[in-house]
Amino acid sequence: MEGIGAYGGGKAGGAFDPVAFVRRPQVILRAVCWLFSIIVFGCISSQGWWYNSTTNKEECLYNGDSNACNYGVGISVIAFLASMGFLAGEYLFEQMSSVKTRKHYVLGDLGFSGFWSFLYFVGFWYLASKWGKSATPPSGYGVNNVRAAIAFSFFSIFTWAGCAFFAFQRFRQGADAAFATNYEADTTLPTSYPTYPGAPDGDQQYQEPPFSGGISQRGPADFQAPGSSVLKVQYKKKKQV
Repeated sequence: MEGIGAYGGGKAGGAFDPVAFVRRPQVILRAVCWLFSIIVFGCISSQGWWYNSTTNKEECLYNGDSNACNYGVGISVIAFLASMGFLAGEYLFEQMSSVKTRKHYVLGDLGFSGFWSFLYFVGFWYLASKWGKSATPPSGYGVNNVRAAIAFSFFSIFTWAGCAFFAFQRFRQGADAAFATNYEADTTLPTSYPTYPGAPDGDQQYQEPPFSGGISQRGPADFQAPGSSVLKVQYKKKKQV
């Protein structure tokens, strides 16, 4: 397709089209991942902890397991930063003139997105299991935020998996292009050659290309090396002179 470069991106040096960039599926999914990460770590950070007056300590609403709150915030903060980085990478992807650079970016996108989809899968089950064992906080403090964090952790599994899927499609496009042969037989070349100008109409055209004969085929005017007797006579004449 015209205008398509290596690994499914546009050709390097082309004009930047902001509308086409925003409509790109990779950009849309990456923006959704960025939004979901804000919701998850925002909900846990704002009301995922509550002050227990009995113990005089702040406790995580996920059954008092501080690791659950830290895990949810940790993977979401990294996902937030990574989403911004990959969005910048999508913008710069069109300017990458090196095929190796594009390949490394696509492989990095594939590996990170697949791994983060798995981490959100673990985080969803971790938070959901801890919340199922938790007692209801006094006055229902933070219940909506805790549930929202679980829900958007679940949604993030599919958004990051979608990013990995698009990265895998890009990698396949690059691999297919690397092993594809661009050579096509030129059907415009003639299979026969016309005769010399002014030749009679009855003369046939050449059916074989010129210079097709082997080295063993010689014409009547071919050069032959002189024999040894001739060389001896010439040597004697030079000696007498």
